[in-house]
Amino acid sequence: MRWFSKKKEAGESAIVSRVSSSISDGDVAVSEETITADRILNESGLPSGEKAKTTKPKHHLSKLPFTGVSVETAGLPPGTPHYIGDVEPTLATYSLYSYDEASAVVRTPEDISELLALIDLDVVNWININGLSGGIVEKLCGMLGIHPLVIEDIMNTEHRPKFENYDDYLFLITKMITALEDGSVEYDQVSFVLKGKLLISFQEKPGDCFKAVRDRIMSGAGRLRKHGADYLLYALLDSIVDNYFIVLEMLGDRLEQFEEASDSESDQEFFHGIQGLKREFSRMRRIIWPVRDSIAALSRTESIQMDVSLSPYLRDLYENTVQAIEALESYREHATSMIELHLSEVNTNMSRVMTLLTILSAIFIPITFIAGIYGMNFAYMPELNKPWGYPAALAFMAAVVIAELIYFKKKKWM
Repeated sequence: MRWFSKKKEAGESAIVSRVSSSISDGDVAVSEETITADRILNESGLPSGEKAKTTKPKHHLSKLPFTGVSVETAGLPPGTPHYIGDVEPTLATYSLYSYDEASAVVRTPEDISELLALIDLDVVNWININGLSGGIVEKLCGMLGIHPLVIEDIMNTEHRPKFENYDDYLFLITKMITALEDGSVEYDQVSFVLKGKLLISFQEKPGDCFKAVRDRIMSGAGRLRKHGADYLLYALLDSIVDNYFIVLEMLGDRLEQFEEASDSESDQEFFHGIQGLKREFSRMRRIIWPVRDSIAALSRTESIQMDVSLSPYLRDLYENTVQAIEALESYREHATSMIELHLSEVNTNMSRVMTLLTILSAIFIPITFIAGIYGMNFAYMPELNKPWGYPAALAFMAAVVIAELIYFKKKKWM
């Protein structure tokens, strides 16, 4: 069974990578072959090899954790698709994975019409969209009858993670967190539309944590190809949540490094680094918390799009998000305690310095007073004419200093 199939032009062909699995006596044999599919002209009238020129839409950097409105979209009617994000949108590319228990095929069509024509409802289909520019999202969702408000939410990369049940399809927004090689953390929005045996994923740009899922689809390993698109949705969500722990482990290692180097680093370097980590923890908390709520809503849904046999898997996924939040809270508290401890050490050191300076001042005040008296140069001072006057004054000063040191020692000020 095909969706939106159209008459194909002769002479145009596409190369498709196909993987077939023959199952016999518990053994799975995987072989690769090349098949062809006819090409058609895209809807704009351009040949399939040419790309339509698109203008870069404006983008707006929001200071809010999540937002549904930007300067450009304020006042527009609800359901108006407009890109909202902190970076320039990437031109959309797409691929189609079609599989059942026996075989799996990955295709890269040239346009949306051909993509929809290749969908076979007798098998599971996964459309992966990378990038939100070029009008691909609006065109694809319009052909599939997706609500305009859903399209608006997909185009808003600063939207809060959520789950919605539209009866004939499910809509889910989540956040993918990735640790980069330079130690920074990258946040990308991933939206899912589940409609029968069709799953569509929308990503901000190419690059994700789904490689293991793709490998399982093509190799036939595990139980993924034995289930429907709802299980595929679970597998992709599980990969996203698993990646949370990888990022948390990386940030935890950095936190330990700061703790070990807190004595050797300057106060400015320490506070700059630890505050950056604390901001990262706070941002992750704002993201993972609504992701947990959306997964909980997905596990409780009674939609026909989700098989009841997935309930244990979704509950386990929910527990993983709770565990990630608990680890995140633990790291945040540890970072806060490190800041408080370092501040306490700074204050203690400052207090020691001030105590030492106060003791030195207290020692020199009386001897300065004595020296001031004998430095007044009056003509009639009895001790000035005595040969023992000078050593007597020095001895008196020494006696005062010794008496002060004994007093400070007894008071445990030293």
